[in-house]
Amino acid sequence: MPVPPPERIAELVSGPIEREGYDLEDVVVTSAGKHSTVRLFVDSDTGLSLDEAARLSTLLSEVFDSVADFGESPYVLEVTSPGIGRPLTLERHWRRSQARKARIELDDETIVGRIGELVGDEVRIVVPGRDGPSVRVLPLADVRRAVVEVEFKAPNPRELELAGGVPDGRVRAGEIAESDGEDPDDENGTDYNGTDEVKVDK
Repeated sequence: MPVPPPERIAELVSGPIEREGYDLEDVVVTSAGKHSTVRLFVDSDTGLSLDEAARLSTLLSEVFDSVADFGESPYVLEVTSPGIGRPLTLERHWRRSQARKARIELDDETIVGRIGELVGDEVRIVVPGRDGPSVRVLPLADVRRAVVEVEFKAPNPRELELAGGVPDGRVRAGEIAESDGEDPDDENGTDYNGTDEVKVDK
């Protein structure tokens, strides 16, 4: 029996994840021969720590063990936070990305600026200028696509101030290794990719 499709997996894990105070952002299933990898992207307003990723992995592994959908199929369960490059499609994505730089596509232009506070159905964007950064207000309905960009250095303090600062529990831009692509394993052999990922082999 193959691993269930992403829709069925989402149905199984959404409830337990929400009860723990997190949101399921995506489910990705990849197969290589008889082996599959089930990757769950999970987030919250205060992010996802490595310890919490490990705890959720254990919890969700038990959920999978309690149903017949997986049969005897070998799989690896990975719980990770979405990381850089995720499209901002929901209001919570904008809220949780406050103070991060993003590329925002509108109908007639593309803006690169720092995400500020979300107020109702509008978001404040801090944009650079010759006379210093300023704030521009964008209706979310006008955004065609928006993606957080990788930053290799600490942001301009004035931009951060205008953006309203970094929300509690979120990582400040430039403070994690977003560029090297080579992340250390912890002393217990758990894979860590900078976005708090834990793997469980089944």
